Amino acid sequence: MPTRTLAARLVNIRILDTVATRTHYTHREILEILSGLMLAMLTSMISTSVVGTALPTIVGELGGQEQYSWVATATMLTMTVSTPLWGKLSDLFGRKLLFQTALVTFVAASLAAGMSQDMGQLIAARAVQGLGVGGLSALSQVILGDVVSPRERGRYSGYMGAVFGISTVAGPLLGGFLVDADGLGWRWCFYVCVPLAVVAFLVIQKVLRLPRIKRDTTVDVWGATTITASAGALMLLLSLGGHEFEWNSLWTYLLGSVSLVMLALAVLAERGARDPILPPRLFRDRTFVLTSLASLLVGIALFGAMIYLPQYLQIVKGMSPTASGLMMLPMVGTMFVSGVVSGKIVTSTGRWKAFPVAGMVLVAVALYLLSRLHVDSGQWVVGLDIAVLGAGLGLTMQMLILAAQNAAEPRDMAATTAGVSFFRSLGGAVGVAAFGAILTNRLKDEMAGLMAAAHVRPPAGGAHLGTPEAIQGLPEPYRGIVLEAFTRALETVFLVGVPIALLGFVAVLFLKELPLRSGRTPGRPERVTEEVAK
Repeated sequence: MPTRTLAARLVNIRILDTVATRTHYTHREILEILSGLMLAMLTSMISTSVVGTALPTIVGELGGQEQYSWVATATMLTMTVSTPLWGKLSDLFGRKLLFQTALVTFVAASLAAGMSQDMGQLIAARAVQGLGVGGLSALSQVILGDVVSPRERGRYSGYMGAVFGISTVAGPLLGGFLVDADGLGWRWCFYVCVPLAVVAFLVIQKVLRLPRIKRDTTVDVWGATTITASAGALMLLLSLGGHEFEWNSLWTYLLGSVSLVMLALAVLAERGARDPILPPRLFRDRTFVLTSLASLLVGIALFGAMIYLPQYLQIVKGMSPTASGLMMLPMVGTMFVSGVVSGKIVTSTGRWKAFPVAGMVLVAVALYLLSRLHVDSGQWVVGLDIAVLGAGLGLTMQMLILAAQNAAEPRDMAATTAGVSFFRSLGGAVGVAAFGAILTNRLKDEMAGLMAAAHVRPPAGGAHLGTPEAIQGLPEPYRGIVLEAFTRALETVFLVGVPIALLGFVAVLFLKELPLRSGRTPGRPERVTEEVAK
């Protein structure tokens, strides 16, 4: 064999992912690892939503009303921009080490947030907490991909998807309980996740065995810098636009320009990097591009709906935060059932494409049904609509990750998984910002039109969208006008989500249904093992 050919083959063997030489896991061992991953994901995702209920109390104690939005924005910003970096770093230093590093970062930041004495300290701690959340959310999927073959992964991925729904409901409920409970208070919104994170650390330490493979590579510092700067500027624009500054303002144009310039530099950096954070070859892969696009669109529709559904329940239906959180349980239930059932079918048949296709249709149908809600809609109607949304998400979210991982080369497993997760998080930020702008503008127009039609003037101080309690206390006919205006504005928000979901349906429709591998890596790992042995 020519020396050059032998060297090339040795390099290819060397860069194979740990999955090529990993230990075989029994079903019980996989469940043990999965329990650690789910605990870590649950605690990290609850931490991003639990603070919402407690924010008014936090601001009342620490002050800094002008920094209110930064408590949530800081976490979302660092979580999103760090996701691709965690994936690549896990290739260099090992999945287990990086996952535990993310857990330690999360725990330390949670303790710091709970001990904060002013808003500046709290925002800084939340930013670091977001770094840990980004690592946990990305690496949980990467490790599951390492441990379980694509053919078998369906039976486990439904549980991972259910964690998202549970955390969405549990976070606000837990936050409200802790704030109101005697002897606890808002600081326990950050402390409560620490014990679960510690347990997750110990479980992963005990049961996860992933061989380390030394890699002849370097850290792509320039690529990491430009990608982070581009995503960070875009996240700041989407998170703060319309709140901290007007959309048509210098800040909008400045942040938009920075994001575009850094994006162009990132493309140049990745094309020339020896081992890029986001390899350009990924964007030549049809499956990666389509699953990333579909994840982006799912994120827009999902987070837009999840943010504004509780507002409808609290403002229009007069529910408490706890009751509105419980109303989201149908979504959690159908997300869990559809995810688990579809996963088992995928494992037994090896066919997966029908599920995300059907899921995107259900998401579009659910958003249309939600757009038909009105002031007098019954709770069972709301629950049914939410259940349809959960079923669609359960069929879609984990299947997109599965499709991307199944098509990925071994060396690109972490980058692919982190990339798809990154686009879903980015879609969430886009959805919240875009739907918020639509809601605000439509609300003003609808209120002006309804008041003009009723020949009334707003009460002293204005009839505007305040807290749910303040709206419920408005005198008639102003209260009725505000509720009707908000419902109509929300109708527009959900209607805008329908074509977005349909675009996701088109993206999934064009996915090529590659056969699910029974081995953990593409190619022929048995032959590689023989070559290594020889």
